[in-house]
Amino acid sequence: MSEADNPKAVPAAAVREASSAMLQKQLYAIFTTPTDGLGAVFANLEAHLAFQVGLEKDSILYAAGPLWTDDENQWEGEGMVVVRAGSRAEAIAIAERDPMHRSGARTFTVRPWMINEGTIDVRLDFSTQTFEIK
Repeated sequence: MSEADNPKAVPAAAVREASSAMLQKQLYAIFTTPTDGLGAVFANLEAHLAFQVGLEKDSILYAAGPLWTDDENQWEGEGMVVVRAGSRAEAIAIAERDPMHRSGARTFTVRPWMINEGTIDVRLDFSTQTFEIK
């Protein structure tokens, strides 16, 4: 099969054009990985979580949480943080401010992520003042 029939990459503009009727919400995924075991991760966890809550209150944080091992039984200290930012450079600057990264407990990579498909279901019961996110 030729490169034209089976390319290894296509321009982002082509993907945007092909999905032009979809949401096309541009976000940035920060993948964070421990540098040397979990000791430094636990030492910085409280400050990291406070930082995350601050991002949430500022409407920068879209979603975040731990990544389990493939068997879903352990946590090796990895996480994913999805942020609203104007560019990858801005998302990197956000990640650099995280106490986990400033302390050297974790390193990170940032990937642009465009949401096209999906749903969010929220049930709010007034009588019991409870909610459920599905």
